[in-house]
Amino acid sequence: MSTKIKNFVVCATIAIIVFGFALMFLFMPKAEFLDSERRAPAKFPPINAESIMKDGLEYGDSFMKKFDDGYIPDNFPFREAFRQLKAWVGANVFMQKDKEGVYVVDGIAAEMQETIDEGSIAHAADRITFIYENYLKDKGITPYISIIPDKGYWLSAENGYPSMDYDEFISKMLAGVEFAEYIDIKDSLKASDFYKSDTHWNQEHLVDIAKLLVDGMGGNHDSVYTKNQLDKPFYGVYAGRAPKPLAAETITYYTNENMENVTVFDFEKNRPGAIYDMEKAAGKDAYDMFLGGEISKLSIENPNAKTDKELVIFRDSYGRSIIPLLIDDYAKITVIDIRYQVPQILLMNVELENADVLFLYSTLILNNSSELK
Repeated sequence: MSTKIKNFVVCATIAIIVFGFALMFLFMPKAEFLDSERRAPAKFPPINAESIMKDGLEYGDSFMKKFDDGYIPDNFPFREAFRQLKAWVGANVFMQKDKEGVYVVDGIAAEMQETIDEGSIAHAADRITFIYENYLKDKGITPYISIIPDKGYWLSAENGYPSMDYDEFISKMLAGVEFAEYIDIKDSLKASDFYKSDTHWNQEHLVDIAKLLVDGMGGNHDSVYTKNQLDKPFYGVYAGRAPKPLAAETITYYTNENMENVTVFDFEKNRPGAIYDMEKAAGKDAYDMFLGGEISKLSIENPNAKTDKELVIFRDSYGRSIIPLLIDDYAKITVIDIRYQVPQILLMNVELENADVLFLYSTLILNNSSELK
């Protein structure tokens, strides 16, 4: 074959690939949801004079920035297949131990967290202090605080991955909220108590943690539950980011007679809520079944509680799966998430005089606390 023919074949092949993918990009149906990343893909950015004029010095918010870094990579043909191929090549050819900071140890995926953000800790402590000073102190209420470590607490350092000092992190956080009584749960947890493919802990392993929390607030947790499982396989946030494939998991959830007789109210949507939302369980992120997903304020009233005490709990997404296990011990639980609304609004009409108050947060949120209002 002559050089001229070889060059023609090479050029024609490249042209077919480039124009073929361009045509597929234009005409193939776009995904409505990126299952492996549990998010919607970027939409085509609006074209207007302002977005076009932002090119250059203001490139970060321009049409081209959103088009190049968002719309194209999120909607590229066979995107998921290329992502998986890249992960396989990285792990098996280049022997990379992680993929963009996510690593896998014994089938458990975690993300490297190596920097303690002292500014973030200070902000989180400031938000908790605001609530204490304005709503609890004058009532003589000593709040409790408990901190949930990331899986890296058990996996990172001993497997050669960069890791922050979680004990130092917790000490710094507690120093900022000295008025709160600390309930230590980290020594009763282990990496296998979390979903292998997700950041969250697994309710199946939290009965002992629920007892630690209730007993730490002066109660006596001795509840009995029935184990249930979803039929749908669960893939967490790391399933599409890990350097090697992760097996499907099963979401387990506990029920008992008291849970069936509670009244749940969603103040955000002004309608009845649910301990376990089975419509959310069938959705894209089955973890949202716990208390119906990300809701700023819920109440759970239990007419058959062991005591007449109430609990006000400030939480992030980790709290959703353990709160159902606390229902037997309180006549009323008010669940508050200050990531979505300011405490001045969320604490309106909340009775605190007969309540235990618990701040339950993960290190992931406390180390990135800008969301806390």
